[in-house]
Amino acid sequence: MSATGPFSVGERVQLTDAKGRHYTVTLTPDAEFHTHRGRIAHDTIIGLEQGSVVKSSNGALFLVLRPLLVDYVMSMPRGPQVIYPKDAAQIVHEGDIFPGARVLEAGAGSGALTLSLLRAVGPEGSVVSYEARADHAEHARRNVSTFYGAAPANWQLIISDLAESDLPDGSFDRAVLDMLAPWDVLDAVSRLVVAGGVLLIYVATVTQLSKVVEAVRA
Repeated sequence: MSATGPFSVGERVQLTDAKGRHYTVTLTPDAEFHTHRGRIAHDTIIGLEQGSVVKSSNGALFLVLRPLLVDYVMSMPRGPQVIYPKDAAQIVHEGDIFPGARVLEAGAGSGALTLSLLRAVGPEGSVVSYEARADHAEHARRNVSTFYGAAPANWQLIISDLAESDLPDGSFDRAVLDMLAPWDVLDAVSRLVVAGGVLLIYVATVTQLSKVVEAVRA
C-alpha cells in the first residue's frame, strides 16, 4: 500500500462521513460506492491526494484517506482469530522487534500480527512465517498482499510445521509464537534463534500458559 502520492487504481481507501463512520473501498475504474447517503464514483477519487473531500450524489461529504494499519486489521477478511492491534503493539514492544531484525513467526493466522512485524522490522529486516494449515496461510497471504499491494520481498510464508524446519541455526534474532501447542516447537526455536535473542509466546488460556512454562523449565 502506497503511503504517499495520489490515489491509484487498485488501492484501498477509507471514506469517513460526517458522523465518523468508516467505509473501506478498493478503487476500481467505472465502479461506484453506494451508501444510504448516495453514491460516489471511484473515478472521482482516483488521482486525488490524501485528505481530499468528495461529495456523494446526495450531497454528503466524505473525507478520503489511506487506511491506517489499525483500520485495515480491524476491517480485513478473517479466517482464524486475529491478534488485535493493542496486543500486537505489546508483542512488538515486549519482543523488542527492531528495524532490521530477522523475525520468526509461527502461526500466521489471518496475517494481522504479520503486518505489525513487517512494519516494525522495516525493509532492511525480514519476517519468516510458518503456518501449518494451508487455509490459514492463504488468508494471511491474501491479507498481507492486499495491504502492501503485493507480497513484500522481505516476507516468506512457509506452509509447514515449524518443528520440521531445516533452516540454518541462528537464522533469527526474535521469535513470536501464536499457535495451539507452542511447547512442541521450542526445540526448533532454541536452535533457530541466536544466543541472546528474544522469544515471545502468545497464548489465550491458563492451561496453555501452564504447559508453556513447564516446557521452558524442563
